[in-house]
Amino acid sequence: MVRRVAVVGAGSSGLACIKICVDEGLEPVCFESSDDIGGLWRFKEAPEPQRASIYRSLVVNTSKEMMCFSDFPMPDDYPNYMLHSQLLKYLSLYAEHFHLLRYINFQTTVRSVTQRPDFSLSGQWDVVTINRDGEEERLVFDAVLVCSGFYANPTFPLSGFPGYETFTGRCFHSWEYKDADALRGKRVVVVGMGNSGGDIAVDISRSAEKTFLSTREGSWVVGRMSTSGLPVDMMNISRRINILKRLLPQTLINWVTERAVNQKYDHRLYGLKPRHRILDQKIMINDDLPGQILQGALVLKPNLKAFVETGVVFEDGTVEENIDAVVFCTGYNGTFPFLPPALSERTPGELTLYKRLFPPSLQHPTLAIMAFLHTRGPIMPTVEMQGRWAVKVFSGSRHLPSQEKMLEVLESDRQRSMKSLPCPLQAVLEVDYITYLDFMAKEVGVQPNLLALLLRDPVLWAKVVFGPFTPYQFRLTGPGQWAGARHAILTQWERVAQPFKTRAVLEPEPGKSVFSLLGLLTLVGGVIMAVLMSKNLPALQGAARFLEISKIFLRDIWYTG
Repeated sequence: MVRRVAVVGAGSSGLACIKICVDEGLEPVCFESSDDIGGLWRFKEAPEPQRASIYRSLVVNTSKEMMCFSDFPMPDDYPNYMLHSQLLKYLSLYAEHFHLLRYINFQTTVRSVTQRPDFSLSGQWDVVTINRDGEEERLVFDAVLVCSGFYANPTFPLSGFPGYETFTGRCFHSWEYKDADALRGKRVVVVGMGNSGGDIAVDISRSAEKTFLSTREGSWVVGRMSTSGLPVDMMNISRRINILKRLLPQTLINWVTERAVNQKYDHRLYGLKPRHRILDQKIMINDDLPGQILQGALVLKPNLKAFVETGVVFEDGTVEENIDAVVFCTGYNGTFPFLPPALSERTPGELTLYKRLFPPSLQHPTLAIMAFLHTRGPIMPTVEMQGRWAVKVFSGSRHLPSQEKMLEVLESDRQRSMKSLPCPLQAVLEVDYITYLDFMAKEVGVQPNLLALLLRDPVLWAKVVFGPFTPYQFRLTGPGQWAGARHAILTQWERVAQPFKTRAVLEPEPGKSVFSLLGLLTLVGGVIMAVLMSKNLPALQGAARFLEISKIFLRDIWYTG
């Protein structure tokens, strides 16, 4: 029977997993190599080997209501998109509220995680750690949750570019980048157009003489603000939109979405337009990049081809001279050197995971690797649900399919992703956000029953189906039910509005405003009733009752954010 669980890492994933273990009556023991919690989100002035590193200006790409843990909303006054330091503070509040620090061994590094000699019978693991004094310890655990992330080993393809040996400028990976102070007044090339590449290029372009952003394919760029300045993810990640994506042709949805995005700035005109359609691959979230292009501070260039002594050559043959620095925003290698090499034996260098969580090769499913995936949605609720499913499997209350079946599903998922992601290594990491969370929620027993919810609580049903896909809905019923989940859903738009309330805004006098939505509906209903009045009095009475019920229903579900 599983009791003791090793948790590797005390970042956002590790903290969630510690709490989940405690909720399930397990005994978590967390090992954190640094001296504090936070992992990726703890900013350091200088990068530290084998640890994740972020830049000073980093702002999260997902809004607070979408990215929070499912039973711990972020404070009302937090901005909707936070600086890294505010997210770290939230993690501290979470750890303090649920008393998680007592389970963490700081400045303790996991050296190896190996199967015990009797693994075929016990499913147990030997975990070797080393503390800050260099003392090594071997411990036995019933299960292991790997929460160490994969942003510590940069992919730095410098040697693949001819002429780099004689280039007189500086070349470094974004893992080393902290701020643009040393690049003020310089001519800089940024290679790579992921979210980090866009952020860093914009950051540098504010003070550099000229900044060039080199991209192989371009990218669709979307800001954090949607209609009325509301968070873009809250307006676009919902069950309603997910249903429409399944019902309507993909080509039509791509056309409509691209048209809407191009109305703000034409991606072809700005040199941003990629070969792929907007919903086929991950988009870039950036509020300022198009503006910097418009000002001429940032210049889009094709893929980097080679170096010359004082400059660079791009694939279209153009040359930029007097380049002082090249920043490679080229991603990271997802490696876990402390894990058994056999977990990658199916495809060398690729960690094979069923549903991006469980190694199918294990005789006993007592090890899970968290957050080793790509999804077009917030990562923290995803990992939280992974943890909830994993501990159910550890405890034996939920079961995985046979190894043969898991490999079939894994290959099917890979083939589906490769329709839009031709790179196999990228395709295997990709999951659809809502579908993936719903799958795991069903396994855990917490997926909302929408029909039952409609009959029992139609106002809440409308929020869950038509509103943003916030994680609170996975605490409404089932294991881990939270009494505050319904209230959190009904008040989520109030928390969105709260940080804006820093100045009183004068409202127009009552009666002078244009028709509200409810007023317009009332007018339309009145016209319909007037028509019916001359034909059928009972029908008029029925219509009046229906209109009144509809008015109350709309009043209850409408948000005031």
